[in-house]
Amino acid sequence: MVQPRYVQGTLDGLSDGDPSTGDRPGDALSLHDTTFVVLDLETTGGAPDGGGITEIGAVKVRGGEQLGVLATLVNPGEPVPPFITVLTGITQAMLAPAPPIEQVLPSLLEFLRGAVLVAHNAPYDVGFLKAACARHGYVWPNPRVLDTAALARRVLTRDEVPNRKLGTLAAYFRTPNQPNHRALDDAKATVDVLHGLIARLGGHRVETLGDAIEFARAVTPTQRRKRHLADGLPRVPGVYIFRAADDRPLYVGTSGDIATRVRSYFTAAEKRARISEMLAAAERVEAIECAHPLEAEVRELRLIGAHAPPYNRRSKFPERVLWLKLTVEPYPRLSVVRNLGPDDEAYLGPFNSRRAAELAAAAVHDAVPLRQCTHRLSVRNTTPACALAELGRCPAPCEHRISVTDYEQRAVTPVRTAMVDDPQVLVDALLGRIEALSGDHRYEEAAVVRGRLVAVLRATVRMQRLVGLTRIAELAAARRTTDGGWEIAVVRHGRLAGAATAAPGVPPRPVLDLVRATAETVLPGHGPVPNASAEESERILSWLERPDTRLVDTSTGWSSPARGAERFRDLLARAEAASSAQLPTKRT
Repeated sequence: MVQPRYVQGTLDGLSDGDPSTGDRPGDALSLHDTTFVVLDLETTGGAPDGGGITEIGAVKVRGGEQLGVLATLVNPGEPVPPFITVLTGITQAMLAPAPPIEQVLPSLLEFLRGAVLVAHNAPYDVGFLKAACARHGYVWPNPRVLDTAALARRVLTRDEVPNRKLGTLAAYFRTPNQPNHRALDDAKATVDVLHGLIARLGGHRVETLGDAIEFARAVTPTQRRKRHLADGLPRVPGVYIFRAADDRPLYVGTSGDIATRVRSYFTAAEKRARISEMLAAAERVEAIECAHPLEAEVRELRLIGAHAPPYNRRSKFPERVLWLKLTVEPYPRLSVVRNLGPDDEAYLGPFNSRRAAELAAAAVHDAVPLRQCTHRLSVRNTTPACALAELGRCPAPCEHRISVTDYEQRAVTPVRTAMVDDPQVLVDALLGRIEALSGDHRYEEAAVVRGRLVAVLRATVRMQRLVGLTRIAELAAARRTTDGGWEIAVVRHGRLAGAATAAPGVPPRPVLDLVRATAETVLPGHGPVPNASAEESERILSWLERPDTRLVDTSTGWSSPARGAERFRDLLARAEAASSAQLPTKRT
């Protein structure tokens, strides 16, 4: 049987944490108040497979004082190689009466309870202990781990020490305990080295356990040099802005805890190249405290839209949306436009890209005989017909083969109805076309039509949801917080006009009345998003539609068309899934 090759783990894999911040309970504890168990193992030199441990030495310390010691030889259940005996002085005869690792683990795990595990080259020692726990049915407690070797690589320069071996570090710090390849002595030497390194950490503004663990990881010099930018930030919901030396916004973000989120940019968890470039240019971080996360999200969108920070990729240009509208002329057609006029009554959108708008237009052209040419047609004079008329894809209003009234009834009214109210005509026509193409084994063409169906349905669902919210002059809602307070929001025509939080025990109604009195005045406008970006209104919708959000008051009813596009939500989900899997979409 071939044994799997052992690959030593890394510091990032030793303990769990928030993937975005690396935080765990106890990270804010000062190093002086942290309980450490400094551990060293002697082994037979093989890979961690649940055995091979010959000796364990562990010292528990806190605040420079020794609290306890655990030391024992361990019978590895296998011969000790001669070179290990020469190196450590541990012989087979010494290990014969020693307990096996499965008898030692309960005491060791209890000794580790509630403490931070420290070791020199920690992934090696932790790998052996985790393998032993897995082999003998013990749950590895997954403690926080601090590696003195990694810490020394960050604290000490090559000019100070030629390498980061335990013996070299012990000599550099002139420790009273010197390592000698015996577990307890090496553990005591590691304690002394740890204290020497902690003394040096103060100069790097590293004072807490979490800071020390992150400092030991592979952060860049820029992250280490700029980590002071996170000092003094509030631990509240809000928006943070990284600013350059000329006060120009570089990056805007949001978080439920500004201080924790900003600090994560200076840890090993942050590996994005563009963020590293941004940190190099940043000179300060501005925090804008918000009443609750919804206000923070909205403020973030507005700030990004206003300043277009170079390192934000999304939401930078909220005004760059497109609409698909029916033109106002005797023989209307579809037109992709950037803005809606007061006379535009039949439209679809907003679309975030021209491709999405053109796909929806193609879906309409597949379903109804709406003309596709861009000429402005006259009811008096004719224009030569194009190839689409010869193919039967257009009723040729250019040559007056169809009257204005008939064109309105056959082509324009179904499109206007689909946009404003019920898209059933479009859905039935497109599904029928998909089935016909599939029946002829023209699956690629059917997939193209399915993509067009997805585009038009997605846009219709989106627009009708937005219209339902933005037509309401004022809507007040509240959501219970985890500590018993209330998040309060006042929304006017789809725009967040006011926000506040009622603290636990404070009656929320007076707070809501105050928010209303001080909220932003928002006047009605034209279109589905007259006063805010579509993203802002959709963030508000998501917050309002949460099961724990309560509607308090509305100036008018909040409604959607009874036969609107929302009833095709399941069909849309199936069509999107089919497009991803390249499967046919069937009528149900």
